[in-house]
Amino acid sequence: MPPATIARRLVASALLAALGLAVPWATPASADTPWTVRTAANDFGSDRPNYRYTLDPGGRLTDGLVITNPGTAPLHLSVYAADAFTAQDGRLDLRAQNSRPTAVGAWVHLATADVTVPPGETTEVPFTLTLPQDAAPGEYLGGIVTSPPGGAERLGIRIRLRVGGALEPGLSVRDPQVTYAGGGDATVTYTIHNTGNTALTARQTVTVSGVRADPIGDSPQLLPGDTWKVSVPVHGVHPMLRLTGTIELVPLLTDAANSVAPLTAVKATAAAWAVPWWPVLPLVAVIGVAVWTWGNKKRQAERTPLATLNV
Repeated sequence: MPPATIARRLVASALLAALGLAVPWATPASADTPWTVRTAANDFGSDRPNYRYTLDPGGRLTDGLVITNPGTAPLHLSVYAADAFTAQDGRLDLRAQNSRPTAVGAWVHLATADVTVPPGETTEVPFTLTLPQDAAPGEYLGGIVTSPPGGAERLGIRIRLRVGGALEPGLSVRDPQVTYAGGGDATVTYTIHNTGNTALTARQTVTVSGVRADPIGDSPQLLPGDTWKVSVPVHGVHPMLRLTGTIELVPLLTDAANSVAPLTAVKATAAAWAVPWWPVLPLVAVIGVAVWTWGNKKRQAERTPLATLNV
């Protein structure tokens, strides 16, 4: 079987790995979140840790969110769906309620936008997930969030959605730059862009004119369309007039069984001037002396009177 076919089949079988989101997920009730949420028990199963679906464009399904109030007072909560994104600290988070969703958050329709759960009771909130006919193939991540109106606490359950069609993973390097600060210290900056339709992590290697940077940790898992800015110091670089920085990214695709598949590496380069002053300084000194000598002789000639001509 050709390698390209094997790669396509590997990609086609991959799903999002277990992703920890910044929003607390289905945790026990606490002082900060005095309620619990869980998936409804139905044809999709019971005691599911999250919602996971595979659906073709135009498809539709129904499910439910179960909210339990173990307290002694009625609990009023807002309920909404949101898209996921990669936050600046590298964790996956969900958009705020006032953010306009474009994917999972827009495709999930809850039976109600708010709910009041009596003390000691449980309430189920049904929802439907309907895909538009033109939904692009790929992996999507979002979630359903519960929160007191105007409150800072949020508790939810993530939704992993695989839209039928070909999976095409891809990463690119944007805006690669190299700067040289002298003393052998250089810095390489760039932005990782997930250009494909699958969630990916990038294994990174950076060199500057043959000098390799210290080991760099893998990037956080990036959702399709996400970007991640990187700055890498490189020490022991010799200034050789023109420095070349090389960035190599190996996309890592993680499937539902947490198996990691490295894909074809992506490379990018950038260059910067780094003048080696140690051979230049003597030349500058020689030129300086020559200019001073020439200027001094010219000044002396201007001060000397012209000789009287004998007639």
